[in-house]
Amino acid sequence: MKKLLPVLLALIGIGAGIGAGLFLRPEPATEEAAVPCVADHATPVTTESVPEPVEASTREYVKLTNQFVVPVVVDEMVTSLVLVSLSLEVGAGDREAIFAQEPKLRDALLQVMFDHANAGGFKGAFTNSSKLDILRNTLSDVARSVSGNRVSSVLIVDIARQDV
Repeated sequence: MKKLLPVLLALIGIGAGIGAGLFLRPEPATEEAAVPCVADHATPVTTESVPEPVEASTREYVKLTNQFVVPVVVDEMVTSLVLVSLSLEVGAGDREAIFAQEPKLRDALLQVMFDHANAGGFKGAFTNSSKLDILRNTLSDVARSVSGNRVSSVLIVDIARQDV
């Protein structure tokens, strides 16, 4: 009887797991809500909630050549350094114009990161999505103003903090 109880409990657990899996499985997609795959490009989409696919040829990504080094200062002492790598999403053909403006862009972006550091954005859980969203949005706004709206968004590719 002692050996039968664990086997019985295991069978009940397996049965309950299978039952929960069948009960909680997602409903099958209907034909109207199905999103066409890329190979099936000519198939019309019947729902209006699916966005138009953006052609890859309309956007380019420009990786800025060097990392940004941002000191975090507390009580007039550098307590850590933040290293940030950025890429810019630009329209097709705007790559050369962005590289021509890179010194001015780097200056403006670095100033935004200094301000973010001075406001405490790189302290504590600095990779928190709300803190990074604020930084990303501000970087994008400044990059658009410097580049004449050639930059659609700024992507934070790498970020690391080194405490000193």
